Amino acid sequence: MVATIVTFACGAWARRWIADDGLIVLRTVRNLMAGNGPVFNAGERVETNTSAAWTYVIWFFGWITHARLEYVSLFTALALSLLAVLFAMLGAARLWGGATAQLLLPAGAIVYIAVPPARDFATSGLENCLVIFWLGVLWYLLIRWSQAERARLALLFGLVFWAGLCWVVRPEMTMLGGLALALVFLAPMPASRVGPIVLRACTVVVGGAVPLGYQIWRMGYYGLMVPNTAIAKEASGNKWGQGFKYVWDLTGPYYLWAPLLILAVVAVPLVRSRRAESALQQPEIVPAEADDAAAQSDASGAGSRNAVTRWLARILGLRHQLRTPRAVVVLILVGALLNIVFELKVGGDFMHGRQLLPALYMLMLPVSVLPVWRFGTVGQARAGLTSAAWALALPVLWLAMIGWALVAANTTGNKAGGGVSADGIVDERIFYVLNGGHDHPILAEDYLDYPRMRAMVQDIEDSPNGGVLLNSPSFTFWYIAPPPLPIPAGGYPHAVYFLNLGMTSMNVPLDVKVIDQEGLAYPLAAHTDRLADGRIGHDKDLYPDWVVADSGMVDQHPWMPWYMDERWVRQARTAIACPETQAMLASSRGPLTFDRFKHNLLQAYAFTKYRTDRVPKYEIERCHLVDPAPPPPPPALAPPK
Repeated sequence: MVATIVTFACGAWARRWIADDGLIVLRTVRNLMAGNGPVFNAGERVETNTSAAWTYVIWFFGWITHARLEYVSLFTALALSLLAVLFAMLGAARLWGGATAQLLLPAGAIVYIAVPPARDFATSGLENCLVIFWLGVLWYLLIRWSQAERARLALLFGLVFWAGLCWVVRPEMTMLGGLALALVFLAPMPASRVGPIVLRACTVVVGGAVPLGYQIWRMGYYGLMVPNTAIAKEASGNKWGQGFKYVWDLTGPYYLWAPLLILAVVAVPLVRSRRAESALQQPEIVPAEADDAAAQSDASGAGSRNAVTRWLARILGLRHQLRTPRAVVVLILVGALLNIVFELKVGGDFMHGRQLLPALYMLMLPVSVLPVWRFGTVGQARAGLTSAAWALALPVLWLAMIGWALVAANTTGNKAGGGVSADGIVDERIFYVLNGGHDHPILAEDYLDYPRMRAMVQDIEDSPNGGVLLNSPSFTFWYIAPPPLPIPAGGYPHAVYFLNLGMTSMNVPLDVKVIDQEGLAYPLAAHTDRLADGRIGHDKDLYPDWVVADSGMVDQHPWMPWYMDERWVRQARTAIACPETQAMLASSRGPLTFDRFKHNLLQAYAFTKYRTDRVPKYEIERCHLVDPAPPPPPPALAPPK
């Protein structure tokens, strides 16, 4: 186990970096520390981080250490990633450990750390580390709970509280967290003076306190049912074809089917052996609640009492099976399959392997370590596994898995390099390493060598009057849409309209507004309709005309950038005035009063579903507004001679 952790630490450190999306989290933390609240831009309540828990974890350690946030993110992510693998192995060791002297060796844990994306995202500043850490601890607590002869209340409530954090760790983890809460709720409760009904009520309160409390806060504060990132990326959409491409992008290059097959071949006979041993050694356990059930049947006749008792015994026997390691393993595997199906449905992600790492981690949890050798069993024939053939085959299969790991660990999965593959998927770390010129881009200033970043900083310094920085159509330099006269003392605030939010926002002061055409930090873009054939994760693209109109910048040539159309900007200004759009924008821009909080709470579902058209003319038609700049009539034709 120690060797596995050290190997993972060395591999992750050799590929250490902070992703551009990881810097997005730090911008929110900066605003928290500055007293602006959990927002990306001061004065606009937008939740740009999918994992609320990850934001506050970084904020907490940043507040404690007063260190640079990039280093806080780097070392926190690395520590949580290592702890995740540790808890995975500890839980599996408890699962497979027994009275028989045996050699347990890391198996599934090695498969996970061998896949290069696992090492890439161990220090990326994204919430992957927190997700797998939460999964690892949940797995360990479930195994302890299932094996305890008399589950203590501290363990019970600690388990349900941890499972309830699923919603704030990452919303799709609710599939597994919800199943875990249901499993604990339906399983027999430990003996207590208050009785099983009160205990079940307490588990509901303890497990639901954090997710329910935060959801009420999210709906009232942000005016949405889900993080704004889910709106921008249309997490409820369907892109099955792209999802299968995304799964193959991870499983194909590394031949992941090989270790999965090996581990399945090893695990099946192990399970059969353990079931046979349990049948011989484990006495029948009757839940404490069976006594109450049997007592309730005393009032009936003798014949009916026996029938009811047998029926209740069957039901309670089935319920007792819920608090077993077998049920926990089934729960974890079902959670992994649900996660894979979800990623297939939404189309995966644009980062190579990132969104499938939690599912891979879950699949590896029950086999993180495996009994490779049982001492004194060669030559014995019991339950198939402990025969001489299997006793010799297990080490051979384990060595085969190690051979695969050595090959996979040195394989280049996504070969697009510094570009984007034809499927829209990119090796995010290599992309920024090659395009930024730093082997380990960690600090915000490391990204100043990314194209257009230094020019952005310089253009902000050279425009004291303020304005909106817009990228040129050729993506080579910046245009500035200037503010109208008269210029107030100190100038107008600056705004930057650019896709790469992290590097942009972390290299400018907090009073510079940073927004994007995808909508991660810009509600006007997030609520536009999805492009049918857009790149996954980037299939929204708001025209800059909306930004000029929304910010109130000069909308006439020659001051406005030459490639923009004056008529489109006037139409965008009219389209923004749509009452439904104004109500949606007010949910995040209006002053946060009690009435605003209550209104957001009631309208959060409607705001979440609301969508607009990115073409101003079509949006005017949708809202039944008057077009301020209709196209000129066609020229009159001369009558034929």
